[in-house]
Amino acid sequence: MKKIILSMLAAMCMLCFTGCGNTDLSSAPAETALQQEIQIEQPAEDTEAEKPDEDKAASGQTEKQPDNPDTAESSGKDTIVVYFSATGTTKGVAERIANVTNADLYEIIPAEPYSDADLDWNDRNSRTTIEMNDPDVRPAIANDTVDLDGYSTVYIGYPIWWGDAPRMMSTFVEAHDFSGKTVIPFCTSGGSGIGRSGSNLASQAGSGNWLEGGRLDAGISESEIQDWINDIN
Repeated sequence: MKKIILSMLAAMCMLCFTGCGNTDLSSAPAETALQQEIQIEQPAEDTEAEKPDEDKAASGQTEKQPDNPDTAESSGKDTIVVYFSATGTTKGVAERIANVTNADLYEIIPAEPYSDADLDWNDRNSRTTIEMNDPDVRPAIANDTVDLDGYSTVYIGYPIWWGDAPRMMSTFVEAHDFSGKTVIPFCTSGGSGIGRSGSNLASQAGSGNWLEGGRLDAGISESEIQDWINDIN
């Protein structure tokens, strides 16, 4: 009889241990799943900080941008060199003129930059071909913030496109008053002279004492620039 009772007790103990073991195992996956859900949802609280700039602007969180670095500040100088350079050639010449004349330097930047395809003069449908075929086109300038009031001499530089100044130069001169200023146009090109480009800009400006100016080689030295300035003044 004792053996039967002991057998029954042993069986009951085994059932209890099995039940307890099943309970522990079933609870572990549930806790793990909950922890995974918490970890997945947590970054959602920081998504605002990860928004790209355009999304921040839409939500009114745009950070203050630095002032336009191309804005010419008053320096007390009486001469400024203003230029547009599509490929960098005119820029190099403009920088040398500024060095020789101790002038301020200001680059005209197009609102829509010119690509290599835009500059393909062999393509009748390229942007520059279309612009230069229409004398009334006025391409927008991205940074026309220069104030010419404090200057008595203004050098204006540009490449020659189709025998004339780029239409964006017309945009610039028509937007500024050159009264009381001596204006000296200069250009760079593969071989074409300045032609009527300077006088055309003078007509469009409608003010200022415009000198004849001239074409300058890409590799012109500062001493040669000084000789050129002496000749035109």
